[in-house]
Amino acid sequence: MSSTPATSNNKPAPAAVKPLPFGWQLFSGAVAGVTELAMMYPLDVVKTRFQLQVGKGGADGYTSIGDCFRKIIKQEGFGRLYRGILPPILVEAPKRATKFAANEQYTALYRNLFDVQGKMPQHLVTLTGVSAGCTEAFLVVSFELVKIRLQDKNNAGKYKSTMDCISKIMAEEGPLAFFKGLEATLWRHATWNGGYFSVINIINAQLPEQESYWGQVGNKFVSGTLGGAFGTMLNTPFDVVKTRIQNQAAGTVPKYNWTLPALATIAKEEGAAALYKGFVPKVLRLGPGGGVLYVVYDQVTTFIRENFL
Repeated sequence: MSSTPATSNNKPAPAAVKPLPFGWQLFSGAVAGVTELAMMYPLDVVKTRFQLQVGKGGADGYTSIGDCFRKIIKQEGFGRLYRGILPPILVEAPKRATKFAANEQYTALYRNLFDVQGKMPQHLVTLTGVSAGCTEAFLVVSFELVKIRLQDKNNAGKYKSTMDCISKIMAEEGPLAFFKGLEATLWRHATWNGGYFSVINIINAQLPEQESYWGQVGNKFVSGTLGGAFGTMLNTPFDVVKTRIQNQAAGTVPKYNWTLPALATIAKEEGAAALYKGFVPKVLRLGPGGGVLYVVYDQVTTFIRENFL
């Protein structure tokens, strides 16, 4: 990432790395995103099942991550853990490409706008991440809706495939249905990206410098993992609301509409802890997943600089 990390009093700031051309930023983010998805997707299915479960879920409810994995594999087959992966695959490349490229572009924009010389102030690093997250949200909202519909066990017999799901949503709910949950998606991505890039910037400044290649990779994995975990802590309530809004069936009076009232409704009816349903599988994915994203993005951009520029 192009923003120079904040530094402690006795640690000089490293020279700012010149940003890659925009096309290479997109490519590097795309490679990072697809790599992370391929490794971590089953945990996303588990996370969605917990978020859609109201209360204890009855006899078929899930009591733990292990119980959820066991019941899905036993009752629905191992392949169900990858059901709905096509929409994320289609969107993950442009989504992660947008995350990192937008962060680079907003960094350059805010440097010029606020006449920043040297390291980026922490509040601008946060603003950069939030701005990148909002940009990302517009891209992913429709794919997220299709993914949620496919992952819900109550829809197991309704949609035969991804394309069948898309066509049925279009026929039954109209084209605007693909933007259902946009406001909650904006909240989700703005908070995650803001937290992610902020923590990476802070942790990078605190970790001891490493001379070895694997030491440097380890530092980036640690800062990316902590950034991903913190972003997940911030955005999980918005993710729960987004999931509920996007899974509401057509032809019924929607229970959830806007994000903040929906947060209040869930907390009132199910308790505040319900706003963190699916948190453990989500943080297990997006914590280490954030580390994978940061490491792969850094490795790809370094390779490009050394071999193509």
